Amino acid sequence: MAKAEEKDELIEKYRKAARTIIKAGVMPFPLTDTFIEILRYYLDEEDLEFIKAFKLKQSLTMDQLKKKLKDLSEEEIDRRARKLAKKGFIFNQPSSKGFMVYRLMPIVMIGAFEYQFMQNLPETEEELERVRKIAALYEKLLEELANRVQEGYNDLLPVFEKQPPLDRTVPILKDKEGKTIEIDKTIAAEEQVLPAQSVEEIINKFDDIAVGNCFCRQYRKMLGQPCKINAPMETCFTFGKSARHVIQQGFARRVTKEEALKILKEAEDAGLIHKAFHNASDIHRDENSICNCCPCCCDIFNLWRIGATPIVTATNYLSQVNQEICVGCGTCTERCPMEAIALNDNNKAEVDENRCIGCGVCAHFCPEGAITLKEGMRRVFIPPPRLKT
Repeated sequence: MAKAEEKDELIEKYRKAARTIIKAGVMPFPLTDTFIEILRYYLDEEDLEFIKAFKLKQSLTMDQLKKKLKDLSEEEIDRRARKLAKKGFIFNQPSSKGFMVYRLMPIVMIGAFEYQFMQNLPETEEELERVRKIAALYEKLLEELANRVQEGYNDLLPVFEKQPPLDRTVPILKDKEGKTIEIDKTIAAEEQVLPAQSVEEIINKFDDIAVGNCFCRQYRKMLGQPCKINAPMETCFTFGKSARHVIQQGFARRVTKEEALKILKEAEDAGLIHKAFHNASDIHRDENSICNCCPCCCDIFNLWRIGATPIVTATNYLSQVNQEICVGCGTCTERCPMEAIALNDNNKAEVDENRCIGCGVCAHFCPEGAITLKEGMRRVFIPPPRLKT
């Protein structure tokens, strides 16, 4: 076979793998040369053959894989799966019933992108330059996603509007002095079954806890865009099965509950927003991770700003301002990640209920204690801005 034909055949294998990986995620990525170039950074031909097995189903057992990969032994299948797990493309942990499940991961949210930048950066300049190049490719890919969403905005908006929350905003419930922020409990506890409402509750639920670098801040750093508020880097938490996975792959390190709570306190003092992610994106199931997000680096916010994705979050809180106590200092307007607070004509802070995600950052930093949190579970949906006509 001529070299040109071999190259074309290999590129087609990458394209087939790309289609399978795109289907494993929730983002409508276009199949572009950039996507293929990213896969070429990670995957060899052996990897591509393995990924073919997931064309119709994202999660497979060993028995199912043996039927699809008939020429491979059980040991060889497991070896290839472990190899892809190290690259961030396979999640390989036992199920609750004790048998191994192999799940194909998407490229972004949560997959190779997050795992690439969650781990520590390499030490040599040559290796660092390679990471900078993959960061630039990811930036281009996300721009291509934004362009696709903008071009199909009218068709995609109804899909976005029906989308369940991808995360849950867990509030900061204490001010800078450590005093509990006032909560307006308008709904009796027995009227609804609520997930854990503080990071402390979440931490105390788990024996397996891992912490890695904030992949968003690490990614931005590799693009030459360091965090504007100099937020701490090691703030990305995973729990339970997910924690065991990232520890096993070297993406994060194991920490005790006491270490985790100390890191979270530092995140709160830096003004970071707690974002909890749940198994199967169901807020009534266990949490599998917590991101501590800064408004300048977090891709949840940045993808929304460039018109690629909506903000879709669940929250049990809404900020409210006591107009009699507020002195109009503007601290809350500066700290709010959603620009949901503005000073009115009377120089008092007012909250836009449609934009408030209930993170509690404004109440945490209010020097007058003028902001309280009103309780009540709700879904916040803010469509991506329309940037192209």
